[in-house]
Amino acid sequence: MASDTALSFRVDAKKVRAVDKLAKATDRPRSWHLEQALDAYLEAQAWQVERVGSGLRDLRAGKSVVHDDVAAWLSRWGKSDEGKPPA
Repeated sequence: MASDTALSFRVDAKKVRAVDKLAKATDRPRSWHLEQALDAYLEAQAWQVERVGSGLRDLRAGKSVVHDDVAAWLSRWGKSDEGKPPA
Protein backbone atom coordinates (compact mmCIF):
# COMPACT_ATOMS: atom_id res chain seq x y z
CA MET A 1 0.00 0.00 0.00
CA ALA A 2 1.38 3.38 -1.00
CA SER A 3 1.90 5.94 1.71
CA ASP A 4 1.47 9.66 1.31
CA THR A 5 4.41 11.93 1.97
CA ALA A 6 4.22 15.62 2.72
CA LEU A 7 5.93 17.88 0.22
CA SER A 8 6.71 21.50 0.92
CA PHE A 9 7.82 24.27 -1.43
CA ARG A 10 7.64 28.03 -1.70
CA VAL A 11 5.34 29.78 -4.15
CA ASP A 12 4.32 33.39 -4.58
CA ALA A 13 1.16 34.61 -2.89
CA LYS A 14 -0.66 35.25 -6.18
CA LYS A 15 -0.48 31.55 -7.04
CA VAL A 16 -1.67 30.57 -3.57
CA ARG A 17 -4.69 32.86 -3.95
CA ALA A 18 -5.44 31.37 -7.37
CA VAL A 19 -5.27 27.80 -6.05
CA ASP A 20 -7.39 28.72 -3.05
CA LYS A 21 -9.99 30.37 -5.33
CA LEU A 22 -10.08 27.24 -7.47
CA ALA A 23 -10.34 25.01 -4.41
CA LYS A 24 -13.28 27.00 -3.10
CA ALA A 25 -15.05 27.05 -6.48
CA THR A 26 -14.71 23.30 -6.92
CA ASP A 27 -15.20 22.32 -3.29
CA ARG A 28 -11.90 20.44 -3.38
CA PRO A 29 -8.94 20.91 -1.06
CA ARG A 30 -5.89 22.86 -2.17
CA SER A 31 -3.81 19.69 -1.91
CA TRP A 32 -6.08 17.86 -4.38
CA HIS A 33 -5.54 20.55 -7.01
CA LEU A 34 -1.81 20.64 -6.40
CA GLU A 35 -1.59 16.86 -6.76
CA GLN A 36 -3.58 17.00 -10.01
CA ALA A 37 -1.25 19.67 -11.35
CA LEU A 38 1.82 17.69 -10.31
CA ASP A 39 0.45 14.53 -11.95
CA ALA A 40 -0.15 16.38 -15.22
CA TYR A 41 3.31 17.96 -15.12
CA LEU A 42 5.06 14.67 -14.41
CA GLU A 43 3.16 12.92 -17.19
CA ALA A 44 4.06 15.63 -19.72
CA GLN A 45 7.71 15.63 -18.67
CA ALA A 46 7.94 11.82 -18.80
CA TRP A 47 6.45 11.90 -22.31
CA GLN A 48 8.96 14.50 -23.44
CA VAL A 49 11.95 12.73 -21.88
CA GLU A 50 10.93 9.47 -23.55
CA ARG A 51 10.53 11.12 -26.97
CA VAL A 52 13.90 12.85 -26.70
CA GLY A 53 15.49 9.57 -25.62
CA SER A 54 13.85 7.76 -28.53
CA GLY A 55 15.13 10.38 -30.96
CA LEU A 56 18.64 10.14 -29.55
CA ARG A 57 18.58 6.35 -29.86
CA ASP A 58 17.46 6.68 -33.49
CA LEU A 59 20.22 9.20 -34.15
CA ARG A 60 22.87 6.92 -32.64
CA ALA A 61 21.54 4.08 -34.80
CA GLY A 62 22.01 6.20 -37.90
CA LYS A 63 18.30 6.84 -38.42
CA SER A 64 18.36 10.49 -39.41
CA VAL A 65 17.64 12.78 -42.34
CA VAL A 66 19.85 15.67 -43.44
CA HIS A 67 18.27 19.02 -42.53
CA ASP A 68 18.94 20.56 -45.96
CA ASP A 69 17.10 17.66 -47.63
CA VAL A 70 14.05 18.21 -45.45
CA ALA A 71 14.14 21.99 -45.98
CA ALA A 72 14.38 21.54 -49.76
CA TRP A 73 11.45 19.12 -49.76
CA LEU A 74 9.36 21.45 -47.60
CA SER A 75 10.06 24.36 -49.95
CA ARG A 76 8.35 22.31 -52.70
CA TRP A 77 5.45 21.16 -50.52
CA GLY A 78 2.12 21.27 -52.35
CA LYS A 79 3.74 21.96 -55.70
CA SER A 80 3.77 19.67 -58.72
CA ASP A 81 7.46 18.85 -58.15
CA GLU A 82 7.01 18.12 -54.45
CA GLY A 83 8.42 14.62 -54.69
CA LYS A 84 8.67 12.11 -51.90
CA PRO A 85 9.76 13.06 -48.39
CA PRO A 86 13.46 12.47 -47.74
CA ALA A 87 14.32 9.29 -45.93
